[in-house]
Amino acid sequence: MNKVDLITLGCSKNLVDSEQLIRQLEANGFQVAHDPVEPKGNIVIINTCGFIGDAKEESINTILAFAALRTKKKIQKLLVMGCLSQRYLTELSLEIPEVDKFYGKFDIKTIVSDIGKAYQQDFRLERTLTTPKHYAYIKISEGCNRTCAYCAIPIITGKHNSRPIEEIEEEVRLLVAKGVKEFQLIAQDLTFYGLDLYKEMRLAELTQRLASIKGVEWLRLHYAYPAHFPYDLLPVMAVNKNVCKYLDIALQHISDPMLSRMHRNITKKETLTLLARIRKEVPGIHLRTTFMVGHPGETEVDFEALKKFVREAAFERMGAFIYSDEEGTFSSQHYEDDIPVEVKQQRLDELMAIQQEISADLNRKKVGSIFAIIIDKEEVDYFVGRTAFDSPEVDPEVLVKKSAKKITIGNFYDVKIIESDDFDLYAEFID
Repeated sequence: MNKVDLITLGCSKNLVDSEQLIRQLEANGFQVAHDPVEPKGNIVIINTCGFIGDAKEESINTILAFAALRTKKKIQKLLVMGCLSQRYLTELSLEIPEVDKFYGKFDIKTIVSDIGKAYQQDFRLERTLTTPKHYAYIKISEGCNRTCAYCAIPIITGKHNSRPIEEIEEEVRLLVAKGVKEFQLIAQDLTFYGLDLYKEMRLAELTQRLASIKGVEWLRLHYAYPAHFPYDLLPVMAVNKNVCKYLDIALQHISDPMLSRMHRNITKKETLTLLARIRKEVPGIHLRTTFMVGHPGETEVDFEALKKFVREAAFERMGAFIYSDEEGTFSSQHYEDDIPVEVKQQRLDELMAIQQEISADLNRKKVGSIFAIIIDKEEVDYFVGRTAFDSPEVDPEVLVKKSAKKITIGNFYDVKIIESDDFDLYAEFID
């Protein structure tokens, strides 16, 4: 009767929320299974995503699937939380009455209380990791103060809310004590960190203080914003060996007309200056970025400019997605979604084909090099690991041929790259 199945959809920020909830449930005597193949608990909790159309569709379909099980009494209670629920609480409650209750994104205490238990304040910084035990995500803030025309995140999460540096340090120390070696700093906008609490950006200070904690082997930064970038971060990245030479910075476009329509508060010239300075001050850095295609008003000229930029910039890591008309956003209210779906898809395919060629070329240049990697898992013929330039789940992997060498998951090893393909590397252990 005390078994819970928790399903997490969406990004790593949602995953952190789920891990916090799991810890609270376990502290209250529940057995919790995360993302089980088949539900086995009497309570199911779905942590939803509501960022773009595809994510919302996945969340709705997952809710409906479990609602059917609830109707058949194969589960006793169905609860829904997260971003989609936060945004459409009333509508979902009316449309899917099979769900016992919908919650917002920040209602962990209420969920625990509603299933008859007490929120354990002593465990507020603790999480039950759903990742391999050697790495974890650290959420340093919630919300976003940016005003990108197309983005619904501020509508869902509210204003930027930084966590105190001391609290984040304490959480990292707790995780180090449990064997975590690698940390991914995440937020809707890392670069804004500290401005609300300390009246100045303090991402550089936070990064330096976390890098100084004994046991932090790798520290990686995700989801930076290009406008008003905190340049004092770059020396911290360059000097500290355990701060990975890696930065996830979403650019979204390069055409000035599109940057203006998207309300990105940066120009093409400023973007090029930023990228040049990052690469100069942090030699060897691998940049991950994201682009949007098909935003209202994107002309063929704009898209050709984006393709040219992607070829010239040769980002080590790149993703792209199609514009989704999100109600309540400036774009939805003031622009016509005037680009046909098939054109959006064609542009996405073209952009990713360019990146595939770039990735393949960059990988070929690594053949013969030696890298330190962390081992994530073991497969039949290979151990699977990552370099400091690769974040879990989203970046390429290094497949290392098995040998007589004894290998421990979660440990670091030196390997020599012997082969490559478009995205992954193949290696052998160095004796």
